[in-house]
Amino acid sequence: MIGLPSLTEHFSTLAGDYDAVLSDVWGVIHNGVAATAEACDTLIRFRKDGGTVMLITNAPRPGQVVTTFLDRVGVPRIAYDGIVSSGDVTRAVMAARPDKSVFHIGPERDLPIFDGLGLNFVSLEQADYVVCTGLRDDTTETPESYRAELNELRRRNMFMLCGNPDLVVERGDTLIYCAGAVADLYHSLGGEVLYAGKPHRPIYDLAIERVAKLRGGSPPLRRILAIGDSVRTDLKGATDFGLDCLFVTAGIHAEELGERHAPDLAALNKIFADAGIAPKAVTRRLMW
Repeated sequence: MIGLPSLTEHFSTLAGDYDAVLSDVWGVIHNGVAATAEACDTLIRFRKDGGTVMLITNAPRPGQVVTTFLDRVGVPRIAYDGIVSSGDVTRAVMAARPDKSVFHIGPERDLPIFDGLGLNFVSLEQADYVVCTGLRDDTTETPESYRAELNELRRRNMFMLCGNPDLVVERGDTLIYCAGAVADLYHSLGGEVLYAGKPHRPIYDLAIERVAKLRGGSPPLRRILAIGDSVRTDLKGATDFGLDCLFVTAGIHAEELGERHAPDLAALNKIFADAGIAPKAVTRRLMW
């Protein structure tokens, strides 16, 4: 049985143990509508004390596009040193296949992920592989809306590149489906899927590479802390990579844990036990 990690009210009690933070974005520093002021202030204070903050997100868009979105929801740029997105990793995979035709599943807002790559977009029947960045309309659709389409992809034995392994994210107080939910359904049908973001290694390799450039060398892994709100992506990704993780309860698991700012610790312990992993520490919300 995995023991419940310590409940940490203030990040300042942990900060001195780390040189760099890899912080999740959606669910930690904003909720899809507005910035979380306390979390942003915490990252600003960590940076002022000499720490490096690299945001690490499963957003299926290039990092510079994510920056523009963060500006819009009120996340100050002084809260972070840089951004690594699953969109960045996805672009690298697509760039390595310049002669292949692509079928895209996802909303128009994700199209910047393809900018400058010169890809040939075609119908499902003509494609060499499919890139899934999300649902075309995440306000009305579910992964089941795509079952017939995915069955056809499977019949053609097509490879899927998933630009956002998240299953769901919060938009305000509502949970919406992400590309990972569609990709998981395709995988369950026997389809081949490459997941570009957390919890998979490539996005962590890229994030730490950028931290190393900023600091003139990479800190040892024990001096790097991952922060996130998802067991499936943030906690598993950090654990598999060998990083400590600070788990934020007021995120996508909040409904499972009862009241957002007073989580049921027994329910939380069960979630960790079921996953077979536990974070270094737990916090209700990221605050200094």
